[in-house]
Amino acid sequence: MPAAAGVNTGLPRGCSNLKLRQADRVVSRLYDRHLATVGLKTSQYAMLGHIAALMPVQPAELAAQLQMEASTLTRNLQPLVAQGWVEVGPGRDARSRQVTLTESGRAKHAAARSVWKQAQRTFNERLGLERVAQLHTLLDECLRLIGADPGMDPAPD
Repeated sequence: MPAAAGVNTGLPRGCSNLKLRQADRVVSRLYDRHLATVGLKTSQYAMLGHIAALMPVQPAELAAQLQMEASTLTRNLQPLVAQGWVEVGPGRDARSRQVTLTESGRAKHAAARSVWKQAQRTFNERLGLERVAQLHTLLDECLRLIGADPGMDPAPD
């Protein structure tokens, strides 16, 4: 007998990838609305924050920290470089590069930090602090489990 609509049977319903992408879009819109006031997208703020914390950082390490492909990182760095917020310069040897924030990049990141905090407060208010903490724990665990063997798709049950 099928479960009634809206009744939680404890079993997954629908495509997990679709649900995660929908959630990502909704959450990104909330943060993007806040960050637009300082001329940034959520992805740009995250990149500025990671660079600030890690600099100087090699592009490969930055891509790994952001869990993105090197080609995606290069494409996403271009507007930040064009704005004068990020600099990609020579690394320790002739074959390496290093990414750093410029002075204006540090200023842009600092200006965006309070706006990001407001977005985070809005998110926390809408979901509740306990639910957000549970979500973070669950997401961290899922990332650990899914990322345990990046070359292998998990076997279906």
